[in-house]
Amino acid sequence: MSSVKTIKQRQEHGRSLRKLAARKEHVAIGNVKRDPIKLLEESSAGRVEKLVPLRYGRMLTSPFAFYRGTANIQAHDLAGTPHSSLIQQICGDCHLMNFGGFATPERNLLFDINDFDETHPGPWEWDVKRLAASFTIAARHLGLKPGAGDDIVWAAVQSYQKKMAEYAQMGALDIWYDKITYDRILGWLKNNADRELLKNRIARATGRTHDNLLPKVADKVEGCWQMKDTPPGLFHIHGSNTLFDAKDDWMKSGHWKSLSGKLYKEYLATLSVSHRHLLQYFTMQDLAFKVVGVGSVGTRCLIILMIDAQENPLFLQAKESRKSVLAQYVPSGRSAFAHEGQRVVAGQRLMQAVSDYFLGWAKGPSGRHFYFRQLRDMKTAAELETFDAQQVAVYARLCGWVLARAHARAGGYAPEISGYLGTGGQFSEAIVKYANNYADQAEKDFEKFRGACRSKRLMVRSEADFAADFKL
Repeated sequence: MSSVKTIKQRQEHGRSLRKLAARKEHVAIGNVKRDPIKLLEESSAGRVEKLVPLRYGRMLTSPFAFYRGTANIQAHDLAGTPHSSLIQQICGDCHLMNFGGFATPERNLLFDINDFDETHPGPWEWDVKRLAASFTIAARHLGLKPGAGDDIVWAAVQSYQKKMAEYAQMGALDIWYDKITYDRILGWLKNNADRELLKNRIARATGRTHDNLLPKVADKVEGCWQMKDTPPGLFHIHGSNTLFDAKDDWMKSGHWKSLSGKLYKEYLATLSVSHRHLLQYFTMQDLAFKVVGVGSVGTRCLIILMIDAQENPLFLQAKESRKSVLAQYVPSGRSAFAHEGQRVVAGQRLMQAVSDYFLGWAKGPSGRHFYFRQLRDMKTAAELETFDAQQVAVYARLCGWVLARAHARAGGYAPEISGYLGTGGQFSEAIVKYANNYADQAEKDFEKFRGACRSKRLMVRSEADFAADFKL
């Protein structure tokens, strides 16, 4: 007699998990009796010292920017919340700006999660809650009318619930083959204005290739391509515009080739034979430091410019991989990987429908961990500031769909999660309340953060303030 459980049995198991965590209990925001400034300071340890004030400067622009940079604080708080006990690979930093469009190797545009720095085994609910709270905080930031944020969060969670029910009925291969392409999204959209908006985004994305990027960021100097310094965003580590202290261990290498040699060699060993062979057609031209994102500012991120025999460019990004912010807080489930770069790559391959050819990892000077990927290839992101409430709601439903697909693929628990969620609105109602409660808490934390900046406990610098220091 077969021991394989039917979909109905697995859904019933999911429903039974409500005894561990009733759906209405997801209102709780967790343990918020902590010092958010201390947690911020802890997360800034080990970063490039001169860039930490820029990190705080970017976070100081709004509660929404602050929220984007504080995944570690929410991870701390989520550790004290109920969950269904279904532990699987999750994104770990699933806010609304970590979704976007990009090109597959076949040159098709997909919409998917695009940031996996914090990916780690954990409760699937944590991704849903971080996404939901990000929409509530964003709705307030955009000045949308009262109640709009609730409708947007409801749309996201209901989309997640309905799509998870669909994935629960699909076979494993069908889920892994499932891709949310832009053509598919165009057919899914009901409003002509939304379709036109998306078509414009597609047209702009197709122009964001490495070929078009090269003349914007680099010049040919004595037969080699060299990236232009535009500090604080992009600069050469050993150049006159460096933001590294002389005492930093990377400065001791003396030249970017010394810095890149071992790192690149170790990275190549993590690629498939075919992709390693492909990179043999390219020569390394230059290496520079790039400041990225909000929460990542100050971590070490390198851009490597490669050129083939026809002078076609390839930009690789080597990004420092620190321990996931979830690692010390997850109730169970440890990462299978000692190398943090490998953790990121494995998590991305599990959750993304199609991953970059050039994903790999390496250990850099002083033992820091890195992962590699292409810098930019037909990439596009939501221009949130231009969205009205209806457009944000459409985007929320899309993010809910994408997250359901990623969870169904990475965990294989679609029937159990679908059974737990059910067909009604109990879970969605609880998450709407959670998102409001956590948005209130994030705003309180932001006020403490702003106070710490004003009192000079935390030193802050803006982009313009940094740029004024340099003469290019």
